[in-house]
Formats: sequence, structure tokens, C-alpha cells
Amino acid sequence: SSVCTKISTAGLASLPDEPLHSRASPEIAGDSRTEFCLRSAEEIKMGDPDKKWDFYLRTLSSSARDSNLAGDPASDPALLNAVRKLCQLCKEENSEDLVARVYPHFNKLFQRSVASLPQSRSSYGLLLLEIIQFFLDFGEIVLHDADPSLRSFFRSCLSREFADLTVAEATRNFLNVNKRKLLASYPALLPQFFPLLLKLIAWNGEKLLKSFLKVFPELISPASFLPLFPSLVDLPMLVVAMERVERSSGSLIGSSIASIQNSTAPEMLLALMDEAYTGSTIGDGGADSESEDTNAIDAADPLFLELLKDENDGLAERHRTSPSMAAALQAAVNAPQSDRLKQSLKIAPGLLDVYCAIAIRDVNDSLICSLIPLLMARNDVLFPDKNYSYQVRKRLLEFMLASFQRAPNFIALLKKPIMDRLGQAYDSSAKTELALQLCWAIGEHGGGGTSHRDAARELFENLELLLYENLSSSRLGLRESALGSDSENFRKSSQSRLLCFVITAIAKLATHHHELLPRARVSLGKVARSRISDVRVWRRARDYLGLIDDPAISLSVLGPSQGRVQKPGTVNWSDGGTKMIAHIPFYLLGEQEGSPFHDFSFSDIFPRT
Repeated sequence: SSVCTKISTAGLASLPDEPLHSRASPEIAGDSRTEFCLRSAEEIKMGDPDKKWDFYLRTLSSSARDSNLAGDPASDPALLNAVRKLCQLCKEENSEDLVARVYPHFNKLFQRSVASLPQSRSSYGLLLLEIIQFFLDFGEIVLHDADPSLRSFFRSCLSREFADLTVAEATRNFLNVNKRKLLASYPALLPQFFPLLLKLIAWNGEKLLKSFLKVFPELISPASFLPLFPSLVDLPMLVVAMERVERSSGSLIGSSIASIQNSTAPEMLLALMDEAYTGSTIGDGGADSESEDTNAIDAADPLFLELLKDENDGLAERHRTSPSMAAALQAAVNAPQSDRLKQSLKIAPGLLDVYCAIAIRDVNDSLICSLIPLLMARNDVLFPDKNYSYQVRKRLLEFMLASFQRAPNFIALLKKPIMDRLGQAYDSSAKTELALQLCWAIGEHGGGGTSHRDAARELFENLELLLYENLSSSRLGLRESALGSDSENFRKSSQSRLLCFVITAIAKLATHHHELLPRARVSLGKVARSRISDVRVWRRARDYLGLIDDPAISLSVLGPSQGRVQKPGTVNWSDGGTKMIAHIPFYLLGEQEGSPFHDFSFSDIFPRT
């Protein structure tokens, strides 16, 4: 028996190339079992289908009986080849009888492999993928539901072997080959395990990116849409966390991350109890806390655990106050970036592009409306890399404006978070840029539309407050501590830019909602009379004062650029190429002196002869 096992395990891989001995019948005396195994292998080489089945099935059986292999099936080097050959034979022969004979062996082998994973140091990824492929191909014949097997593979195997490039590539190929089948039969599978798949792409980098993008859209579902957003934005932070685990605990191929996650439950429970009864936390530390290794990440850190989770828990909000992760990020910024981190900084913006495109095209309004506050909250909470922050922030703002363009009523529904962000316009340059874009959206879409008068009035009041705050000060409001001594020009430019956005939004809101016209005249009049240092600001306010006194022209110039209902007396500027329309650039009129500034004629524009 042991000789047969050795032949089936060690000699099978070289079967097609090495000559084999002839054999006598199994009943002959002497080394009969050895000769029987050799002659069986010879018949396989000669191409007898029945002998092929029998030989590979005996390989599975002998592996199960061998006490050295029963507890660790993947340690048998010939087992994977036998499984592959049997799967191939089942497809070639198209025999339900063969499938029925093979299935019990595969099912038992799968269960033994999953049970052996926690104690084994062998790689099971390729073996389990082959068996699951058999379950997917012939599940209807043997009445086997592959869903539990797929979930067992992700939870027990891929969570331990995602860092193995061979397993990662095999998983990627498996998902691409079976993409349609998984989407049709198991639509909730990939959205549930998207954190694990992001760990796979973050660790293995650009080598898997091109083919991963083919399956990435299947990760997006109603259950994963919101939680997926912070995971994409935090992809470089995920790399930093995994690299820290590797430096402190060794290779990630195995049980490193899984054991850390499993071992933190008692610590987290103690932390919650301590906080409930004493008002402090275990993480507060004591006098000796500063002497601890600053390179280590606290295993009970909430953000650390969220970054390294394997399954979607449905939570889109993340803990942002994490001293250990803040220290890790600062160390990652100060030290030379690893190749893996550099690749993640390139991968994340591309994944965000796909995410945003799918969201605008396929996701319902309710989910997008729920995403926008998360987007605004994360606008200035990004990985501290200048180029990465710029690329991600640009995409977030573009997506926000595209969402408002798709559903202008979002502005009225989200008036509270929008007003909060307007009040934070002077906290940082990132928040200033967000406030500018929100001002533009409020004016462009009339505060949500003509049916949302109350929301438009509240937004108008916040714009007024922002305008008066900046008129009464000589600066935009960016904190002096956050700016260097050479920031004077930047402050002036930012103040002018913000004021221009605010007064434009005020004029547009008054154009949409005529009940706001008296207040708009007061606000714009104060700016026009202020004569602040930047002439562009008070001149723009003066021009808007002239425009809003003529409702038809004001609606044509300051009304919405798309979806506008044509009203009597308004001018559709897009028809200027085919119709007799006085398409006069108003910025030219602003250069003319004299009053009233809105009362113009062609002689004001064309030079006199």
C-alpha cells in the first residue's frame, strides 16, 4: 500500500514522459501490489479512459487512507494533479456517471482540506479552487449548492493566502472565468467579501490590476455600495497596516492577520467594559506608554481592525481618531515609500473612477444621496500624500457635482450637511475648495429647485453669513497657524475667489426664487460699495445688481445651464448660431463705465468709426 501511495504521489507528475514497467496480474506472487500500480500507470499512459478514472480515484483514496496525509491533504504533491485530471476527464467525457463517481471523493477532500487549514502550513488555494470549479460546473448534476463551499474558501483559505501571488492569480482567473455564473447564482458573494478582494489587489499590486478591473463592478451592490467607498479611499492606509503586520508578525501567508483579528475580541470587550465603568479606555495608556515600540500598531485599534477585515459588515462610517494609525501614517510619509505603497497610490484613483462611473449610471438616488455626506466628510481626510490627495479630491468633487446635476433636489435634502461645510470654509484649503464647489452647486441648481423654497431660503441665509464674515475681515479665514509667513497673496486670492463664488450663488438663488430678490440686492449692494482691494469682486457684484433688475435677461444668464424651461422674454444662448440672438458677452459689458450698468446698447461694445 505504501509503495502504491508513493507511485501515485511522487511518480504521477512525470507520468507522460517517463517509461513504465509492464505488469502481471494482481494475483501473481512477489511484489504484486507494486507491479499492479506500475501496470495501472502504464495503461493510463496508453489512453484507456476507464483506467484513467480508476487511477486518479485511487490516488484520492490512498491520500485519504494515508495517516501522514489525511490530516494535511495539500502536502501530497500529486493530489492537485489528480483533481485537475479528473475535472478535465469529466468535461471531456461528458459522463454523468463519472461525475457521480468523482463527486463524493471531491466533497470529502474539500471538507478535509478546510478542516486542516488552521493547523497546516501547506497552501490549499489551488486545490480548493479546482474542487469549487467542479462544483460550479457539475453542481446541477450532483445537486450540490456551491455557495457554502465558496464562502468557506474565502473565509478559511483566501483570508490566509491572499498574499501568495500564485493563489492570488488563480483566484483572479477563477473569478473572471465564472463572473457571469457567480453574478447570476450568487450575487451577494463578491459584495460580501469585497474587503478581502481589496486586500488581494492592494498587496499584489499592478500585476493583477488589469484583470481585477473586469470583476470589480461585481463588487458593487446595494449592500456594499456605501461601505466600499471608504475602503477605496483608504487603500494606501490598508497597505500601510498590512506592511506593519508583516514587519511585526512575519509573512502574511498563513494566519497572521486572521489570528490578530480573532485574538482581539477579549481585548475589545475589556476596553468597552473599562470605558463604561471608569470613563477611560485601555488605549489611554499610562506613564510607560511612551516607552512602547512606536512602530507597533495596537491590535485592538478600531481603525486597524476595520482596515484588515475580510467581510463587509455594512458599516460605512469608520473610526477616524486612531493614534496608532496616525503614527503609522506619519512614519510612512517620512520614510521612503515601498513599491507596494506607491502602486496603491496609483491604483486607488483608478478604482474610484470605475466606482463613480457605475454609481452615476446604475445606482439609485437614495444610495447616492446617502453617499454625498460621506464624501464631504472624507474630502480632507485622505492619505497624506500630496499627489494622491489631489487626485482623489478632484474625483470626489467631480462626482458630487455630477450627482447634483443628476438630481438637483439632493441640495435641498442635504441642506444640513451642506450648511455645516459652508461654515467650515475657513478651516483648511481642502474645506475651502469644497465650500466653493457647494456654493456653485447651490446657485446653479437654485437650492434644489423652485419647489424647495424653504431649503433655498436657509441656504441663502448661510451664503449671506459667509459673505458678511469675509467682508468684515481682511482675510478668507484660513487659520494663521496653518499658513506660512509667505501666505499673504494666497489669502487674498482665496478670499477673492470665495467672494466671487458666494455672490454668484446669491444672484442665482434670487433669480430662481424671486422672493429673495430684495435681500440679494442688499447683499450685493454691500459688496459693490465695499471697494475691497480686488476689483473683480465688487465689479462682479455691481454687474449682478444690474442683471437682476431685468428678470428675463437675468434668467437667461444666471438661470440653470441645463433643463431650463423656456419662458417668454428669455434668451436661449445655445441657439445663437442659428437664430437672430444678441449673444453679448456680459464680461465685456462689465468693463464699460457709466450708469446704469445694465442699460447697454451695441454702441457700448463696438468701437465708433
